[in-house]
Amino acid sequence: MGLLLTLPLLLPLGSSLLLFATRHNRRASHLVAITSATVLLMLVSGLTLQVARDGLLVVAIGSWPPPYGIVLVADLLSVLMLLVCTLVAWATVLYSTAWIDPARERLGYYPLIFALLFGVNGAFLTGDIFNLYVWFEVLLMSSFVLLVLGAERGQVEGGLKYVALNLLASAFFLSAVGVLYGVTGTLNFAHLSRAVLGVDPLVLDLLAVLFGIAFGIKAAVFPLFFWLPASYHTPPVPVSALFAGLLTKVGVYSLIRIFTLLFVHDPGWSHRLLLVCAALTMLTGVLGALAQQDVRRILSFHIVSQIGYMIFGLALLTPLGLASSVFYLVHHIVVKTNLFLIGGLIERLGGSSRLSDLGALYRARPWLGLLFLVPAFSLAGLPPLSGFLAKLLVIRAGLAAGAYWATAIAVIVSLFTLLSMLKIWNEAFWKPRPVEDPPCQPLSTLLLLPVLVLAAVTVLLGTASEPLLVLATRAADQLLDPQIYQRAVLGQLGSPALASIGGAP
Repeated sequence: MGLLLTLPLLLPLGSSLLLFATRHNRRASHLVAITSATVLLMLVSGLTLQVARDGLLVVAIGSWPPPYGIVLVADLLSVLMLLVCTLVAWATVLYSTAWIDPARERLGYYPLIFALLFGVNGAFLTGDIFNLYVWFEVLLMSSFVLLVLGAERGQVEGGLKYVALNLLASAFFLSAVGVLYGVTGTLNFAHLSRAVLGVDPLVLDLLAVLFGIAFGIKAAVFPLFFWLPASYHTPPVPVSALFAGLLTKVGVYSLIRIFTLLFVHDPGWSHRLLLVCAALTMLTGVLGALAQQDVRRILSFHIVSQIGYMIFGLALLTPLGLASSVFYLVHHIVVKTNLFLIGGLIERLGGSSRLSDLGALYRARPWLGLLFLVPAFSLAGLPPLSGFLAKLLVIRAGLAAGAYWATAIAVIVSLFTLLSMLKIWNEAFWKPRPVEDPPCQPLSTLLLLPVLVLAAVTVLLGTASEPLLVLATRAADQLLDPQIYQRAVLGQLGSPALASIGGAP
């Protein structure tokens, strides 16, 4: 059990080191990267099945019990995030082998991809809040280098905005961790969920704001999102796709974790503020997308917009609301990654990502038009795709909780999302091409296979959604009952030091 829980960290780390050693041998790098991503996907699938069957899994690294040692914890939310993120990482690695140029590969593209996965997986599995900060820094360093790899002007400009805002978020995060440790005497999640019961509510309000700002920046929540559309369109397409699928979702995951485990002392204040931020995130993101004339810029603003739906479910703090957030996370990671990958195919066949330069792609490549419509209609929430059920769950949760104004905004934003997707369709696929056709660019199997797989997953999540719905509902039940998390950590590790503390020191 311990090995299965640590392998999602050990495998990306070992793969990154091996890929660094083989970075000058392109064929060997491709083989190692694809094999490692495939094996990692299989391992995480096995871990997901075990957690779904047996409940939470806990491992104390080096057999040091909490609160002294590092603890890894896998619950349903963790493993679902691991599984879907590993799936899109596998798809992106395949796509990269046919897209990334040899120069970037020699600079360490594939080692950085797996170093990024190392940080992402660690953030999902950590059982204490300081190590969550550490994992954020690991993925921040990897993602920054990936963002500027190649040192093109646009990349450097976008990278500076990206790293500046994320460093600011890290400063808020570390400050909040220091205050939290000062008032509780521990940083272990299971311990904290009990220790915060004895903390002054005003101090908890301050901590909720600090952590909300830190994770709000990383998740691109209103009004802290402007760094994302300024940077995500600048790197190569596979990097944009991986960032779109993974990075902001780690921020959303962290918000869900702390605002269900730690900061539930005054949901009438904290979660109402989250609800306002969620509604404004949805609205400003989609309005920004409607104003853009570049495919990747449109998709970047839609990352912001869709984050709002995930925060909406968390803000409601109901079983259905949290289940909708979990389901929406899984759906969006798959769909958004696929849209960026398809955007790369549009760019390669059309010679540009600007809508004014594109046209007539449907007549030239009708299959590409159909592939685009699957994630595009899913993002807009049309049946029978995964986005329809994800948005239906959010809307039902909002109506059941009496959040009528926010629910109305969610419906309006869905209509605007459909309008922006039709804008890409009309401009890139349907209208006559305004300029001379670019040279014919062949598309290899390694570019098409990931797109086909993710499109199939989108259809499957919409037409055979019951297993994911069951897991999302169970994950919501676990999140709403912190004692499940406490019992798992205390029971499996049997830490006298942790068990002896039930309130503030």
